[in-house]
Amino acid sequence: MDRGPLVYVAAALVALAGAAYLGLATGAVAPYLAGYDPADPEGYDHAQVAVVDGETGETLGRVEAAVADTFPKRYVGLSETDHLPEDRGMLFVHGGVDERTYVMRNMSFGLDVVFADADGRITAIREAPEPGPGEDGAAQEYTGEARYVLEVNRGWAAERGVEPGDRLSFDL
Repeated sequence: MDRGPLVYVAAALVALAGAAYLGLATGAVAPYLAGYDPADPEGYDHAQVAVVDGETGETLGRVEAAVADTFPKRYVGLSETDHLPEDRGMLFVHGGVDERTYVMRNMSFGLDVVFADADGRITAIREAPEPGPGEDGAAQEYTGEARYVLEVNRGWAAERGVEPGDRLSFDL
Protein backbone atom coordinates (compact mmCIF):
# COMPACT_ATOMS: atom_id res chain seq x y z
CA MET A 1 0.00 0.00 0.00
CA ASP A 2 1.32 3.44 -0.97
CA ARG A 3 1.39 5.61 2.17
CA GLY A 4 2.77 8.69 0.44
CA PRO A 5 -0.49 10.71 0.46
CA LEU A 6 -1.21 9.68 4.05
CA VAL A 7 2.20 10.96 5.16
CA TYR A 8 1.56 14.32 3.47
CA VAL A 9 -1.86 14.66 5.12
CA ALA A 10 -0.40 13.79 8.53
CA ALA A 11 2.44 16.29 8.07
CA ALA A 12 -0.03 19.00 7.05
CA LEU A 13 -2.17 18.35 10.14
CA VAL A 14 0.88 18.50 12.43
CA ALA A 15 1.96 21.77 10.81
CA LEU A 16 -1.51 23.30 11.24
CA ALA A 17 -1.69 22.22 14.87
CA GLY A 18 1.76 23.66 15.53
CA ALA A 19 0.85 26.96 13.88
CA ALA A 20 -2.37 27.19 15.91
CA TYR A 21 -0.49 26.48 19.16
CA LEU A 22 2.23 28.99 18.29
CA GLY A 23 -0.39 31.62 17.51
CA LEU A 24 -2.09 31.12 20.87
CA ALA A 25 1.18 30.95 22.80
CA THR A 26 2.48 34.18 21.26
CA GLY A 27 -0.79 36.09 21.37
CA ALA A 28 -1.15 36.15 17.57
CA VAL A 29 -4.80 35.17 17.55
CA ALA A 30 -7.70 35.90 15.23
CA PRO A 31 -9.04 39.46 15.65
CA TYR A 32 -12.30 38.32 17.29
CA LEU A 33 -10.23 36.55 19.94
CA ALA A 34 -8.08 39.56 20.75
CA GLY A 35 -10.27 40.19 23.80
CA TYR A 36 -13.96 40.20 24.53
CA ASP A 37 -15.62 43.54 23.85
CA PRO A 38 -19.01 43.69 25.61
CA ALA A 39 -20.13 46.40 23.17
CA ASP A 40 -19.28 44.22 20.15
CA PRO A 41 -19.71 40.57 21.18
CA GLU A 42 -19.21 39.03 17.72
CA GLY A 43 -18.22 35.38 17.83
CA TYR A 44 -19.78 34.59 21.22
CA ASP A 45 -23.09 33.04 22.19
CA HIS A 46 -24.66 34.55 25.30
CA ALA A 47 -26.53 33.15 28.28
CA GLN A 48 -28.42 34.72 31.15
CA VAL A 49 -26.74 33.39 34.30
CA ALA A 50 -28.45 33.64 37.67
CA VAL A 51 -26.79 32.80 40.98
CA VAL A 52 -29.30 31.11 43.25
CA ASP A 53 -28.95 30.69 47.03
CA GLY A 54 -28.30 27.02 47.77
CA GLU A 55 -30.63 26.99 50.80
CA THR A 56 -33.48 29.40 50.02
CA GLY A 57 -33.59 29.32 46.21
CA GLU A 58 -33.50 33.14 46.20
CA THR A 59 -31.80 34.76 43.21
CA LEU A 60 -28.71 36.57 44.47
CA GLY A 61 -27.61 38.11 41.18
CA ARG A 62 -27.81 37.91 37.40
CA VAL A 63 -25.45 38.64 34.53
CA GLU A 64 -25.51 38.33 30.78
CA ALA A 65 -22.50 36.15 30.05
CA ALA A 66 -20.55 35.56 26.87
CA VAL A 67 -20.10 31.80 26.51
CA ALA A 68 -16.51 30.58 26.07
CA ASP A 69 -17.09 26.97 25.01
CA THR A 70 -14.14 26.30 22.70
CA PHE A 71 -10.44 26.05 23.52
CA PRO A 72 -9.49 29.35 21.81
CA LYS A 73 -12.29 31.26 23.56
CA ARG A 74 -11.46 29.72 26.94
CA TYR A 75 -7.73 30.43 26.46
CA VAL A 76 -8.25 34.10 25.64
CA GLY A 77 -11.20 34.65 28.00
CA LEU A 78 -11.43 38.28 29.07
CA SER A 79 -7.75 39.02 28.30
CA GLU A 80 -7.26 42.37 26.57
CA THR A 81 -10.81 43.42 27.55
CA ASP A 82 -10.86 47.07 28.61
CA HIS A 83 -13.83 46.87 30.99
CA LEU A 84 -16.79 44.74 31.96
CA PRO A 85 -20.17 46.34 32.74
CA GLU A 86 -21.59 45.35 36.15
CA ASP A 87 -24.33 43.23 34.54
CA ARG A 88 -21.96 41.24 32.28
CA GLY A 89 -19.62 38.29 32.67
CA MET A 90 -18.10 35.33 30.87
CA LEU A 91 -19.18 31.72 31.35
CA PHE A 92 -16.50 29.15 30.56
CA VAL A 93 -17.84 25.72 29.64
CA HIS A 94 -15.65 22.61 29.87
CA GLY A 95 -16.43 19.01 28.87
CA GLY A 96 -16.49 17.73 32.45
CA VAL A 97 -15.53 18.44 36.04
CA ASP A 98 -11.82 18.70 36.70
CA GLU A 99 -9.36 20.92 38.55
CA ARG A 100 -9.22 24.15 36.52
CA THR A 101 -6.66 26.91 36.79
CA TYR A 102 -7.40 30.40 35.54
CA VAL A 103 -4.91 33.26 35.22
CA MET A 104 -5.16 37.04 34.89
CA ARG A 105 -3.18 37.21 31.62
CA ASN A 106 -3.33 40.73 30.14
CA MET A 107 -6.19 41.86 32.39
CA SER A 108 -6.80 45.52 33.22
CA PHE A 109 -9.36 44.96 36.01
CA GLY A 110 -9.96 42.48 38.82
CA LEU A 111 -12.31 39.50 38.67
CA ASP A 112 -14.24 37.08 40.80
CA VAL A 113 -13.62 33.59 39.43
CA VAL A 114 -16.56 31.38 40.37
CA PHE A 115 -16.03 27.62 39.97
CA ALA A 116 -19.06 25.31 39.66
CA ASP A 117 -19.55 21.56 39.20
CA ALA A 118 -21.59 19.78 36.51
CA ASP A 119 -24.85 20.64 38.33
CA GLY A 120 -23.90 24.32 38.61
CA ARG A 121 -23.18 24.04 42.35
CA ILE A 122 -20.49 26.57 43.28
CA THR A 123 -17.38 24.82 44.61
CA ALA A 124 -15.08 27.84 45.07
CA ILE A 125 -14.88 31.59 44.57
CA ARG A 126 -11.51 33.28 44.05
CA GLU A 127 -11.02 37.06 44.14
CA ALA A 128 -8.40 37.94 41.55
CA PRO A 129 -6.99 41.49 41.65
CA GLU A 130 -5.83 43.16 38.46
CA PRO A 131 -2.13 42.62 37.71
CA GLY A 132 0.20 45.21 39.19
CA PRO A 133 2.31 47.68 37.18
CA GLY A 134 4.77 45.86 34.95
CA GLU A 135 3.01 42.49 35.47
CA ASP A 136 1.17 40.56 32.75
CA GLY A 137 -0.96 38.50 35.18
CA ALA A 138 0.20 35.12 33.85
CA ALA A 139 1.65 34.24 37.28
CA GLN A 140 -1.65 34.96 39.07
CA GLU A 141 -3.27 31.52 39.24
CA TYR A 142 -6.71 30.69 40.67
CA THR A 143 -7.76 27.04 40.92
CA GLY A 144 -10.96 25.16 41.64
CA GLU A 145 -12.92 22.01 40.75
CA ALA A 146 -15.31 22.88 37.95
CA ARG A 147 -17.10 22.15 34.74
CA TYR A 148 -18.34 25.75 34.60
CA VAL A 149 -16.43 28.89 35.53
CA LEU A 150 -18.11 32.29 35.74
CA GLU A 151 -15.98 35.43 35.65
CA VAL A 152 -17.51 38.70 36.84
CA ASN A 153 -16.12 41.97 38.18
CA ARG A 154 -14.14 41.62 41.40
CA GLY A 155 -16.36 42.04 44.44
CA TRP A 156 -19.55 41.05 42.58
CA ALA A 157 -19.95 37.79 44.53
CA ALA A 158 -19.28 39.33 47.96
CA GLU A 159 -21.68 42.23 47.31
CA ARG A 160 -24.46 39.71 46.64
CA GLY A 161 -23.60 37.21 49.37
CA VAL A 162 -22.66 34.47 46.88
CA GLU A 163 -20.77 31.57 48.49
CA PRO A 164 -19.83 27.94 47.83
CA GLY A 165 -22.95 25.77 47.87
CA ASP A 166 -24.99 28.33 45.92
CA ARG A 167 -25.84 27.44 42.33
CA LEU A 168 -25.37 28.85 38.83
CA SER A 169 -28.56 28.63 36.78
CA PHE A 170 -28.50 29.09 33.00
CA ASP A 171 -29.65 27.61 29.69
CA LEU A 172 -27.12 26.93 26.97
